Amino acid sequence: MPSAKVLEAKKAQVAEVIDVLKEAQTGVIVDYRGLTVEEDTNLRTKLREANVKYFVIKNTLLLRAAKEVGLEALEEALHGPTAIAVSSEDAVAPAKVLADYAKENDKLEIKSGFMDGAVMTLDEIKTLAATPSFETLIAKMMGSLNSPISALARTLQAIVDGGKEISDLVAEKAGEASAEAPAEEAAPAEEKAEAPAEEKAEEAAPAEEAAPAEEAKEEAPAEEEKTDAE
Repeated sequence: MPSAKVLEAKKAQVAEVIDVLKEAQTGVIVDYRGLTVEEDTNLRTKLREANVKYFVIKNTLLLRAAKEVGLEALEEALHGPTAIAVSSEDAVAPAKVLADYAKENDKLEIKSGFMDGAVMTLDEIKTLAATPSFETLIAKMMGSLNSPISALARTLQAIVDGGKEISDLVAEKAGEASAEAPAEEAAPAEEKAEAPAEEKAEEAAPAEEAAPAEEAKEEAPAEEEKTDAE
């Protein structure tokens, strides 16, 4: 039977693990059996560089802590040697580092994991491992935001290098736009120029039609004079 001192030590360990599980965004449980000291040291170095906490723990102690935070479903994975990697800063890091290392060394077996208080399946862990890290996402977002600014900076630098003022550049652009505008508007002007000529031709027609009427008036008196003479 364990002594009171040993029991107190185990209680302290469980309490510590409970705090770790509560603070963790994600955690991944692995079987490290078969790793050499060098391989284990290399893995710990990679995890430490990613700010991931990693430690070996007895299954009974981890199970007690898991039950306290609602992760009882982890019990199915708690067999054989067990180590756990957790992170309170980056939800992707534990899964990504361990999955990448497992590709290089098949001795490391991912058994289970959790995220935000819920146990994940192995497929979900693989999906999480394939997700870009928080730093990568931030870098991509900053790159997208900086693109318009960089383009503006290059334009301004080109103006400075060319000895041009911004007002000159604006004037040049305005000149190019105005030079293109008259060419497009020329066609309507030509159409308007032709319209009066056609209207004048139409107005001239009544004048020609009026001529026979005048000739008829001039011929009528001649006939009357002939009648009187008879």
